[in-house]
Amino acid sequence: MTTPTRTAVDRRAGATRAPGTGLRRAALYATLVALALVFLTPLVWMVITSLKTYAGAQQIPPTWLPDPVSGYGYEQIVNNSANPVLRWFLNSMLAATLHALLVLVTASMAAYALARMRFRGRGVTFALIVGTLFIPPTSLIIPNFLIVDTLDWIDTLTVVIVPGAASAFGVFFLRQFFLSLPRELEEAAVLDGANQWQIFLRVVLPLSKPALATLAVLSFLTNWNDFLWPIFVLFSPEMLTLPPGLGLLQGAYVTDYPVIMAGAVLASVPVLILFVFAQRHIIQGVSRSGLKG
Repeated sequence: MTTPTRTAVDRRAGATRAPGTGLRRAALYATLVALALVFLTPLVWMVITSLKTYAGAQQIPPTWLPDPVSGYGYEQIVNNSANPVLRWFLNSMLAATLHALLVLVTASMAAYALARMRFRGRGVTFALIVGTLFIPPTSLIIPNFLIVDTLDWIDTLTVVIVPGAASAFGVFFLRQFFLSLPRELEEAAVLDGANQWQIFLRVVLPLSKPALATLAVLSFLTNWNDFLWPIFVLFSPEMLTLPPGLGLLQGAYVTDYPVIMAGAVLASVPVLILFVFAQRHIIQGVSRSGLKG
């Protein structure tokens, strides 16, 4: 009597489990497809509307396919001197990039000190930093405005770059990640004669690339999407960033949907590109920082 091979046994077991497993997998895929449609439909509609003519966008009932395909919305964005959308785009790119870099510098140094250094009041300091996360940001608009007005930063890009660079969330996030790093690596660096600053730069930061990339993306998106603060501190049309600037494309009596959607597409492209390239680091950074659900 021959003994069935392991492959044959596995095949039989798979055949036994196949019906239930197949139904669960089909239900899972159906759910994922439905969720994808829910999230992608507005984006697809935005792109389609940006390729319509003004009359086509006003058509009732609306049509999915633009007929004819038109670059009217994008032409208005490029040629409209009253609303310099491309200038707003460059302002947002510069402000969001510099803001993200500043957050990485300040948050990484503060987080390392709170995670590894021993000093009196460390726990209280960390508790106070985390406590600021519970303060509504809108309650700080007036005091922040008075501060930046005293510094003569009003109506400059500095006013949307610097004030939020001291990120309490960034300190908390990176501290949790630094705590997950093995201390043995830092102790080995001490034995090799490295001081605290060298350990931070040459040991801790290179091992923290996933967390740093995650924080950079989150900080970039926060600044990129900020609408309320720039409205209070930016007044010149050429100094605006994209979120408040796109609001000017909405007319008082007429809404030019192709132009508005073309501006929205322009604002979405950097975010989508950033997420595509950074999604792997985001998953690693969140999972190792103790913030996974």
